[in-house]
Order: sequence, then structure tokens, then C-alpha cells
Amino acid sequence: MQQRSSVGELATQLRRELDRYSPGGKLPSSRSLVERFRVSPVTVSRALAQLSAEGLVVTRPGAGAFRAEPRATTSAVGDTSWQEVALSADGAADLVPRTVDASGVVVSLTAPPPGVVEFNGGYLHPSLQPERAMAAALARAGRRPGAWGRPPLEGLPELREWFARGIGGGVTAAEVLITAGGQSALTTALRAVAAPGAPVLVESPTYPGMLAIARSAGLRPVPVPVDPDGVRPSLLADAFRATGARVFVCQPLFQNPTGAVLAADRRTEVLRIAREAGAFVVEDDFVRRLVHEDAGPLPSPLMTDDPDGVVVHVCSLTKATSPSFRISALAARGPVLERLRAIQVVDTFFVPRPLQEAAVELVGSPAWPRHLRTISAELKARRDTMTAALRLSLPELTLPHVPSGGYHLWLRLPDGTDDLTFTSAALRAGVAITPGRPYFSAEPPAAHIRLSFAAVAGTGEITEGVRRLRAACDEVLGR
Repeated sequence: MQQRSSVGELATQLRRELDRYSPGGKLPSSRSLVERFRVSPVTVSRALAQLSAEGLVVTRPGAGAFRAEPRATTSAVGDTSWQEVALSADGAADLVPRTVDASGVVVSLTAPPPGVVEFNGGYLHPSLQPERAMAAALARAGRRPGAWGRPPLEGLPELREWFARGIGGGVTAAEVLITAGGQSALTTALRAVAAPGAPVLVESPTYPGMLAIARSAGLRPVPVPVDPDGVRPSLLADAFRATGARVFVCQPLFQNPTGAVLAADRRTEVLRIAREAGAFVVEDDFVRRLVHEDAGPLPSPLMTDDPDGVVVHVCSLTKATSPSFRISALAARGPVLERLRAIQVVDTFFVPRPLQEAAVELVGSPAWPRHLRTISAELKARRDTMTAALRLSLPELTLPHVPSGGYHLWLRLPDGTDDLTFTSAALRAGVAITPGRPYFSAEPPAAHIRLSFAAVAGTGEITEGVRRLRAACDEVLGR
């Protein structure tokens, strides 16, 4: 019998063999399963636990595993059509819409079919994630005194202090709240600074998840164009005057999707314009830890130039670790901090303490700076591979800016090309990409696509993915 290393494979095999046993019948012992399938006792234990969770097996300590009794016959399907009326009645008058469009977010969270190159992913490939360091940190965290108790509502003091030091500019731990991921932090921030029905200024293009947050809160996203130097201050000032908005959401560092970095002279202008408008700036500093090896010194967060509490700062560990390591921070000064805290308490109470303890263990370990150096070098290599392959094989696609941080490239399609048609052709060719249309809160000025190089296994897969895109381009352009 060949070695079976996968818990899932063993569980599948055992599931197929359950019909050999009558309900209540005893399955072979763990020792015999170890010998038969040539796996470790841990693999057997986890496979049986999986079947137990599915209700197929009952395990009894000291006695073994037994086939579970058949489940009760499910009742007839009821008539839920009444819900259509209940969920939509008087919906036109709602300030906060009851229907939420999550399609722009789902694109980056859904894994493509097997064999498809994943150029649409928003997180590091498992080979780039610090899995061993995270596992070790979680194990150490679980042994910390009080690790499973209730944490302070604002977060663990040492974790808040670590985030405050990372932001810099005199930010203190008292001005930091620990939150469950950047998406949650942005949701809390927008709820705190904008009333339902109000306009909110956003970069154009911008992250679809942020647009979804705004719309689900009943806000009206108003686009402000960006160029390679970030948001254009003159247009930002015009937008504040025209709309009376009291909040602007931006990503000053390696903006998603363009990769732009807000120029030094524009930083001061953005803060001045917002301050004169009596408005907040929500700063989404989402990929500071995904800087490329050749980037040079990074500009500090906008919050470090803001003593007056204009900026509400959001940063996260998730992008640099794992999509399941949902630890982030909100930082703010003044009365808005208490509102942020109150909203978070009402929504989630607090971030689970074991995860916070694991974050403290991870960022305080020697493995953390090693991991950041590793991904800095690897992301540069992947960016360079993708850039070179695109310029060689797909010169029809325009790449206006090559970022020195982040995990994606933003390309303009030839005039007259539809980005959704191109995306469908790419999927038929075996590569998943992200269309540009969801990144615009109004009509897009041109067709774009976003290509991620973080979620693939390596540079070889990037080269293959670009080769497949050539076939998609030929199909769409009729060559």
C-alpha cells in the first residue's frame, strides 16, 4: 500500500468503507489503520475526528471508533417565498440598503478550479506564508497564563504598543485598537465617521472591498482620480467642495490597484485640504509589510504628519502572514477614538485573545524579520518575472507603473476591449484574473485588469500564466 500523507485522503477512504459496518459496528483499531495505510497515529486520529465531526463515526475513549447511527430523515422543504416580501418591503426608503453586493470581494477570496493559474488572489501563496512560525507562535500562545481568558476590550497592551511603534510619529498604545482584520477595521472606521446617506470620497480606481463597505453602510462613494503620484489634490479639493463630504478613504502606499505611492508634496496638501473641509482621512496602510527588496526607504504613514486627529489609520498583519491570521489595528486621536471603540465593542466585543497572544509571540520572534526579508526578495523576483513576461509576450497591454511594493500589477487593455470579456477568455485559457470594472465607483475611463503575483506557487507558474494570457488576448483581439 502506498504511503498516504493526507488526512483528507484517509478520511475519504474510510468514508467509502463505512458501508461494510452496521450502525454501531466497531471500526478497525487505530493501530491496524496505521499499519494498513502506512500513516502516522496523528493522521489516523485526525481522519477519525473529521468523520466524527461529519456525524459518520462515534469515538469512545478506550473503546475505539464506531459507525454512527443513521441520521433522522430530513423534513420536507418549507416554503420560504414569504421572505422576498419581508426582506424588500419599503426598501426604497432605507438609508442603509438591506441587500449587499459582495461580488467584488468574493473574486479575490474564491479559489479558482484546479489547474487554473491564480492571478486573482489577494493573499500570499502557502509557500510564502510563515506557517511554521505561526504554528510555533500559536503553540506558545496557548501556554501563556490567561491565554484563554477575556482580553482587554481595546486589545492586549503589548500588541497595541507594537502597532503604535510601527506607525511611529508619537502614536501611543492608548491611541490604538486591535481589530479582526483590515476589512473589519475599515467597516468600523466608515461607520464612525460617516452617517448613512452621506457621500464618501474614494480614490479612483480603488479596492472593491472598500466600495462594498461604503455601499452596505448606505454611503455614496464619490470618485477622485489618482495618477502615478497618488490622488490629485486639486480634484480632491473640488470633490470636497462639490459634495460636502466629511471623509476621504485612501491608500497612500502602494495603492490598490495602481500601486501608486502618494508623492511627498501631495501628502501635506491632502491633509491640509481635509482639515479645511472639516473631514477625516481614513488611511488604509494595507501592504507596508509587503515592500519589495529594491524599494528603498518608505514614506511614513500619513498619521505621523497629523497632530490634529484628521487621520484614522488602519494597518494589518494579515497580508504578510495568512488570510486566517486576522489581526489588525485602528489608530486615531481625539473623540473619534471612543466612537471607534464603542462600535467595535457592539459589533464583536473583542478580538479572540489566543489570536492576539499568537500575534505577540510571532512579531516578537526572530522568525518575523527573517520572514519579512524572505517575502521582500520573493515578491521582487515575482514582480520582475511577471513584468518581463508581459512586456515580451503581451505588448498590447499597457503597464503604466511598476510598483516597488504590494502584490499586483494594473494593466490597461487596448481601446475597445471589454475587461469582462477578456477575463472570461483568460479563464477559458486556464488563468484567473481580476477585471478592472469593480475598482471604479463610477464609469471606468478605460478597460483594465489586475494581475496578482503573490498567490501563485512561483515564477514558473507566472511565466505559464502569461503564456496562457497570450492565447486569451489572441481570442479577444481576433488574431
